[in-house]
Amino acid sequence: MSKQSSRQTIVEPRIPTESDAAALEKAEKKKAEAIARVWKKFIKDRSNQDLRNQLIENYLPLVRYHGERLWSRLPDEVDVDDLVSAGIFGLMDAVDAYEPDRGVKFETYCVPRIRGAMLDELRNMDWVPRLVRSRARKISEANKELSDRLGRLPSREELAQHLNVSSAELDRMTADANTVSLVSLNKKWFETDGAKDVSEIDLIEDQKSEDPTSRIQKLDVMRLVTKGLSRNERMILILYYYEEMTMKEVGMTLDLSESRVSQMHSSIVSRLQQQLRERRPEFI
Repeated sequence: MSKQSSRQTIVEPRIPTESDAAALEKAEKKKAEAIARVWKKFIKDRSNQDLRNQLIENYLPLVRYHGERLWSRLPDEVDVDDLVSAGIFGLMDAVDAYEPDRGVKFETYCVPRIRGAMLDELRNMDWVPRLVRSRARKISEANKELSDRLGRLPSREELAQHLNVSSAELDRMTADANTVSLVSLNKKWFETDGAKDVSEIDLIEDQKSEDPTSRIQKLDVMRLVTKGLSRNERMILILYYYEEMTMKEVGMTLDLSESRVSQMHSSIVSRLQQQLRERRPEFI
């Protein structure tokens, strides 16, 4: 039984023909005529919600297009769906107010309203006033210009003179500009393969928790320091320096007098200093 050699079939992309272009043009023309008929009916009866919904659904891709264009220049914490939702309200207002008799295409008429609704949503999301952002930008540009010219960071007086403001006014502008650098806790750092993205709030250090690296370093130092000491001597160092007990409390714990604890402590510190002086050449 003979084997037939297998051949890999390569499918080349089909080049659109003139008939394809004609068919597409015909479909687009048919769709435009259908929308024109819907507009004609809606203008006569603006209370018809079914006609209004048909028009809104037809122009939804236009909202998505402009929402994604605007979103591409914005920080990651801005959600494109929020912009699209705001843009839909702008589209609805445009549908209600559009007058075909004025000779302006609806696409031309509605785009400014869609973008305006999206920009209004961005302003509502941004708690920093526009004047504050303008001042922060002026200070940043002045700092960069003076740094390039002087080869160093400008002084407070030089910056005030460049901006043509008083020192007191510069202090107020700087205080206002500092609020711009505040970061939203919902800001995304990066997306993961899981269901949860990593945000700013996930990376904030817990000030109440102990740094494990610092704890390990303390234990290593404690082992090094207490090496060669008796049990009571090690306990004095641990209780005094790590547990932060007083000499009296250490003495009560070890059943020793406060003066004896103080005497042993002085002796231990003196011996450790001597060991450090002897080993110092190893670290030079």
